[in-house]
Amino acid sequence: MEDLLSKTREICRLIGINPKRSKGQNFLVNEKIYNDIIKAAELEDTDEVLEVGPGLGFLTVKLKKEAARVVAVELDDELADYLKIGFGASDEEKVKVVNLDILKFNLPAEFPGNYKIVANLPYNITSIFLRMVLSGNRRPELLVLMLQKEVAERIVAQPPDMSLLALSVQYYADATIIKNVPAGNFWPEPKVDSAIIKIAVRPEAHDAEIDKLFFRMAKAGFSAKRKMLKNNLAGGLKIKPEIIINTLNKIGLDIKVRAEDLSLADWRKLFAELSAFMV
Repeated sequence: MEDLLSKTREICRLIGINPKRSKGQNFLVNEKIYNDIIKAAELEDTDEVLEVGPGLGFLTVKLKKEAARVVAVELDDELADYLKIGFGASDEEKVKVVNLDILKFNLPAEFPGNYKIVANLPYNITSIFLRMVLSGNRRPELLVLMLQKEVAERIVAQPPDMSLLALSVQYYADATIIKNVPAGNFWPEPKVDSAIIKIAVRPEAHDAEIDKLFFRMAKAGFSAKRKMLKNNLAGGLKIKPEIIINTLNKIGLDIKVRAEDLSLADWRKLFAELSAFMV
C-alpha cells in the first residue's frame, strides 16, 4: 500500500493537485482493493464500462485490460486533463475520458447497448446518481460502487430497517456488500469508512408510469419516519384511512406497521391494491 500511496502523492505534486474533500477526492491507495473491485465487476472482453470518478486512473488501467471499452467521467478539470494525456491517442479506442459532472452525462447516447458501471462515487451524490441510472431507460446490467459504509448498509437493509433508498435500489436490483474498506486505505484519509457494493440489475421490463406511481406511494409511506404507515399513506395519497386499513388487513400486515417494516414483496402487494385509488 505504501508504494501506491507514494506514487499517488508524487503524481499529485507533479501535476499540482491538492485533493479536495469538497469533491470527494480521497484516492484509494491499496492495490488489493482495486483488484477486489475488478473481480466484483465480472468483466468480459466484450463489456463496455462507465467509470465514474477515475481520479488518477489506477482503476482505469485495470478496466482497460479487462473490458472492450471504458468511458471515464471525471468532474475535476486538472484530473481530466491528466487522464487525457495519460490515455493518449494509442488508447483512444479503449478509453474515452470525459470532463463532466456525471449527473449531466448522456447515458443513452454513449451506451446504446449493455454496459456496466464501476464508480468511486462522491458520497453527496450517491442517492441521486442511483436514482438516475436505475430509473432511466438505459439501466446498466451491473454496478460496482465504492460508497460510504453507512450508505452501503442502508442500501442492502431488510425489514425492520428499510428506507426509501433501500427500496429504490431493491425495486430494480439485488445488492450485496462485497467488502468493507476502512478509511486508512485512502489518501487523504476520509472521516468515514467505505464499502464496495455490488448491484446486479434484474433483466425485467419496467413501465415508467407504473414505476412513478409506485414511488409516489413509497415516498408517502416513508414521509414521516417512525410514524404508522396507514397514517402516512392516508395523508400523502389522500386515500380514506379505512381503505388503507382494509388493504393492510387483506395483504396480512398489521395496521400499526411502519414503512421500515415492509419488504419489497410487501410494497408490491400494497401497490397492487392501492394503485387503483391513486389516479
